Amino acid sequence: MKSIFLRSPAKLNLALKVLGKRPDGYHNLCTLFEKITLQDDMRFVATTSGKIRIYCHHPAVPRGPKNLIFKAARMLQEDLAISQGVDIYLTKRIPVAAGLAGGSSNAATTLLALDRLWGLNLSTAKLVRYAKRLGSDVPLFIYNYNFCIGTERGDRIRGVKIGVKIWHIVVTPRLKVYSGEVFRALKRELTKISGNANILTRELRKNDLRKASHFLSNDLEAAIVRVHPQLRIIKNNIKRITGLDVCFSGSGPSIFGLVSTQRQAQAMARKLRQHYVQVVVARTL
Repeated sequence: MKSIFLRSPAKLNLALKVLGKRPDGYHNLCTLFEKITLQDDMRFVATTSGKIRIYCHHPAVPRGPKNLIFKAARMLQEDLAISQGVDIYLTKRIPVAAGLAGGSSNAATTLLALDRLWGLNLSTAKLVRYAKRLGSDVPLFIYNYNFCIGTERGDRIRGVKIGVKIWHIVVTPRLKVYSGEVFRALKRELTKISGNANILTRELRKNDLRKASHFLSNDLEAAIVRVHPQLRIIKNNIKRITGLDVCFSGSGPSIFGLVSTQRQAQAMARKLRQHYVQVVVARTL
């Protein structure tokens, strides 16, 4: 049977500004995304059964209709009257519900894979429209950008040329944080758009990571630590151990920093692994 293998990357939010609530209940955002080399493996095998079957050993990954992978495949089947089925084999490395958009990435990768596997020949614009129906972070992974700005719900994507590859340490504390509860806990006054993403982009282009680190920002931090107060302690501890300015990605709980070299990142990771289980060294994709 015909098959396709693709890697499904995680993302970091290097800057995230919440601009205000929308009529549809979501929030307008301005965020600087970066795709990183922390990735899931996905293999798609075409079948004639018409069924969508997901195979994954990770205990936190649903294998049925609640999974965004399943929703993406079913949406294409129903909209385009596809009779073919697919078996999807997922090797999960991106932590679940961690602010790294692993599920959204898997959904976008599914759209891209099935477009080829089922011979749909969908345009990028059409794939993005499907992606938006699945979730705010899904469109990001349709585009071939390593850095990009997300506006509106975070789903209007514009590529940004930065021209550097950045090393990171990424620590994911052992608890799930769901974006809905974080946004519900967002009580602070929403401000007008700031220049954080623009200043950060400029410093990254200079490859001045120490200065760029000062401009890492996430307007959701107060809400994240309101929902899970222990995360403030963990963030401060990571900062103390590494000496880095660190930041939450998305709605957390993953916390990351910018590091100049792989060697430095690995040395920091060894220290962090004395305290935390899920510590990853990753680079810009």
